[in-house]
Amino acid sequence: MSKTLSRRQMLRSAAAMAGAAAAQRALPAWMPRYAFAPHQQGTRGDVLVSIFLRGGADSLNMIVPHGEDAYYTARPRLAIPRPDAAGSDPKAVDIDGFFGLHPALEPLLPIMRGGELAAVHAAGSPHDTRSHFEAMDYMERGTPGEYGVSTGWIGRHLAAANSGGSPLRAVGFGTAAQAALRGPVSPVALQSIVDYHLGGDAALAARMLDSLNRLYALDTGSLLESAQATRSAIDLLAQVNYAQYQPQNGAQYPESEFALALRQTAALIRAEVGLEAACIDLGGWDTHVNQGGAQGQQARLMAQLAEGLAAFHADMGAQMRGVSVVVMSEFGRRVQENSGGGTDHGHGGALLLMSGGLARGGVVATWPGLTAEALDRGEDLAITTDYRDVLAELIALRLRNPALADIFPNHTVNPVGMFRA
Repeated sequence: MSKTLSRRQMLRSAAAMAGAAAAQRALPAWMPRYAFAPHQQGTRGDVLVSIFLRGGADSLNMIVPHGEDAYYTARPRLAIPRPDAAGSDPKAVDIDGFFGLHPALEPLLPIMRGGELAAVHAAGSPHDTRSHFEAMDYMERGTPGEYGVSTGWIGRHLAAANSGGSPLRAVGFGTAAQAALRGPVSPVALQSIVDYHLGGDAALAARMLDSLNRLYALDTGSLLESAQATRSAIDLLAQVNYAQYQPQNGAQYPESEFALALRQTAALIRAEVGLEAACIDLGGWDTHVNQGGAQGQQARLMAQLAEGLAAFHADMGAQMRGVSVVVMSEFGRRVQENSGGGTDHGHGGALLLMSGGLARGGVVATWPGLTAEALDRGEDLAITTDYRDVLAELIALRLRNPALADIFPNHTVNPVGMFRA
């Protein structure tokens, strides 16, 4: 039966929401937003950690095709020197004689050699947009070129997984919940409301909890449900005791927002609060000018990525057997460098996978080549692997969710062979 809010109830609701919003604005950008799920039962697979490199990362300078002469012809200033190049500049770190890591990604090499890190090259979304907004939206929906589905691929996975009722099933780090988390299992999505006691500010924490209590007392279905879910999340977070969390296995996280998000993800995994998915953003990859090659703007971003992932991998240790990380970007960059010392929006890119459940490490690619006749539209690395095929395999084999037709509608999955069950 529906109810009508009285004017007094509406004012109480508005005041409580305002209090909550004010407290949210006081939080650091790296703190999470929570997606709360209904109570369900089922078998849980790996914890999924989805990292999005926002801005269109230049995968050709990350996973370097140093065995391809056309790469060096197209990028006389930006190309990463071959591993055997003379001189003192940083060079590509060889992986397999054809591909190499950017030198800033070298912290990831031991993980790759250990079989728990792989790159799927010449991969991406088949839709040909060069718009950041469109490309990110399509990729996070998991429906390239199709706006008819409003939910995100992770949201649909969680809805179909039937895997438990924790109020912390999914966490999205950043200033807004990622579109990939949209879905029916998320009736409440809020910026982190407890910075583990708001950084020690007891008065601010008390105001936030008072706002939540007033929301909880409102006699309306949706607000009551939201408040109950929020309080449940607070109770769980109080048990995590993040301020006392000590990374294991000698792991040392850098003092970056990205690394801090990974550190908190590790704490939530180890606390066993029912976390199933975490989304983390690392922005700044739209390098139209002054991109740099072995050093410079993009190299600094890659160092953040590599150092954070390496620390997380070390921290997780043997628990990486139950964790799968996927790193993606909305599109790659054009093969030819531009006159501003950068690269423009392109198409094909690469996905990074880090998991204790990989079937193989190193670089996996149906490599199309970078000669003029091989390029997509004469400008871009061609896509030979649809990113949905990689995600679908991850979901089916590692997250133990067979509902691929619901998660990636109207897509026929082609096996990639990256994961083992």
